[in-house]
Formats: sequence, structure tokens, C-alpha cells
Amino acid sequence: MDPTDRPLQHTPLHAAHVAAGARMVPFAGYDMPVQYPLGVLGEHLWTREQAGLFDVSHMGQAFVIGPDWETTACAIEALVPADILNLKPGYQRYSQLLDENGGILDDLMVTRSNYQGCEGWAYLVVNAACKETDFPHIAARLPAGVTLKRADDLALLALQGPAAVAVLEKLVPGIGDLGFMQFRALKVDGAHYHITRCGYTGEDGFEICVAAKDVVALWERLLGDERVKPIGLGARDSLRLEAGLCLYGHDIDTGTSPIEAGLNWSIQKRRREEGGFPGASRIQRELRDGAGRLRVGIRPEGRQPAREGADIMADGRKVGTVTSGGFGPSVNGPVAMGYVERGFASEGQKLTLMVRGKELAATVAALPFTPHRYARTKS
Repeated sequence: MDPTDRPLQHTPLHAAHVAAGARMVPFAGYDMPVQYPLGVLGEHLWTREQAGLFDVSHMGQAFVIGPDWETTACAIEALVPADILNLKPGYQRYSQLLDENGGILDDLMVTRSNYQGCEGWAYLVVNAACKETDFPHIAARLPAGVTLKRADDLALLALQGPAAVAVLEKLVPGIGDLGFMQFRALKVDGAHYHITRCGYTGEDGFEICVAAKDVVALWERLLGDERVKPIGLGARDSLRLEAGLCLYGHDIDTGTSPIEAGLNWSIQKRRREEGGFPGASRIQRELRDGAGRLRVGIRPEGRQPAREGADIMADGRKVGTVTSGGFGPSVNGPVAMGYVERGFASEGQKLTLMVRGKELAATVAALPFTPHRYARTKS
């Protein structure tokens, strides 16, 4: 059967979204809420000012399980460029699943377990649109004694915004002590929660992994706080774009390397020096000599946004392409990201965007467009 002909899947919260008046759209094989009655603009600003609640249960969750952490970490390091071996128990790290040419098959989060008896476990979260290829890819490349276990019985929520800590403290006292990219496992009213302080909006917040059977009760409990509103995919996209965060399949894919994408920070010193991951020779070369093109922030002049696929012109010729673009509610104007030749990537560089056959003046701008407000990491 053609994947496009398959019935759309539902997350465990599908009925709750419909009941809340969400407009549902197909996304990564799921019927997902793109917006609620508040609307994309309202949802975006509410998340920046209060707390937004996102259903991200469509994401792929799995465990890589080995006899000890060193074995598990080395198995994962053969697939990604991040330093997984030195990840502390209870910490999470962002990385990319790479192909042999250093292209990005997907980006993902890797968490080192601190559960007693599960010292050799890593928890993975991958993109929904890629999980059906990611998991077989990973499983086929794990050494003997290390296995991948899908966790399709788990749901995932994201609570984001400046009020997120106060909201979650009511349910989980002391959760505000958790540092950025740290996680805590706990039990509340009989339900097991795996809470990580991270997110995809640029705001402080949390992602909460919980059994699918318990997620409706958690969703309703969080929405019972007047500071929390449900947020759809529309505002999720505008929030991450303002935060300068990549969307797989748009800003990063197999045609881009982590260095071109400006993700150098996600490759720690040991891995840069030692290599040992797919495409290492290319990535080490680009780290040393620079990539031929770079992802940049773009501020179009006026009010018209430039969308994905728009040509980027300079010196009378095409020098790049827009990969994400739209209106930034928090900056009250259009924002975009794209790739340009390295010689045109400096902040303040003047560009011309081709939008619907017309020229639109623009300037290379620093990323993010709105300051990140992540929590400081606790030691």
C-alpha cells in the first residue's frame, strides 16, 4: 500500500483535540491539531507569555539497551557525532543520525538512564516522519548484545513557556530544581513520568513521557490550570522558527551536514578529533576549512513573508534557497532561514528574495530571532 493511502493514525489524545475544537490536519501519518479556536497567532503569543501544552505523542520513542553504558554509548556513537560516552546519568543530548556522506538522516535526542538496574539503557526521541526508517536503520547497525526496543506504548507532552515551571510544580513539587537537558523519573498518583527540561520553542519548559493509558488524565490536569492552553502545529512551527531551530525535512536533510546547518555546537571536542561516526571525514574537513554554504537567519523587509523554496539572490545571481519562512508574531514581522554560499553568510549582508516572481529585499540576521530562555543547567 502506498503510505499516502494508509489511514491516518491517532495519538491517544485525538478525541481530546476534537472535543477542544481543534482543526485537524494530516501530519507525518497522523491526524494532528494544527490550531485550536484561539488561533495560531494567539497560541504563539500565549506560549511566549504563559504556558502552552503540545501533544507530541506522534514522535518516535525507543530504548537502546546494552549490558553497560560504555557498550551502549559506543554503539550509538557509531551512528551519531555527539559524545554519548561522557553523558552523565540523567542527562540528555541533541545529535543527528548521519549517513555515510555526513548527510542528516534525522535529528534526535539521546538520554542516559539513571534508573537502578537500567544503567545500560539510552532513551531516544526521533522525528515522527522518520521513525519508521530510523528505527530499522539503528537496529540493523547495533553490535551483538545491544538491542533497540520501540516504545509505542508511550505518549509525550511538551509544556512550554515562562509559566511552565510554576504549573508543573503544582503537580510535581521540586521539579523546578531540574536543570536544562536533565531528566527525572518519578511516580505521581500511580502514573510513571519521565520529565526532561527541554523543548522546541526557545522557551523554558518540559517534555513529559508517560504511558499512553495515563496521558489523557495528565493532559486534562495540566489544562485545568488557567495559565495553560493547548497549542497546535501551526504555532509550534512559528515558535521554533523564531527560535532559529531546524525542522527536519526542511532546514536539514540528507543533503545537509551538521556544519552547514550551524550545528557545530552539538559535536563535542572528543568526537571532532577522533571521528568514528558516518561521514566523519567530511565533517572534520568542514570544521577545519569551513563549509561551502551555511544556514543563516533572514529578515525580509516590509510585511510579506518569504516561504520555503524562495530563491536567494545576491550580486545578480542565485546564492541560496529559503528553507523555512513565515510571520514571526513575537518579532512582529517576517522571518526566514535558508542556506547561502559562505561568502554571503555574514550578519548584515544584503540579499534579494524572489517571492512570487517579485524581488523582496532582505538582510542576513543573527539567530535566534527571539532570545532563548532555557533554564540554566544545574550541576
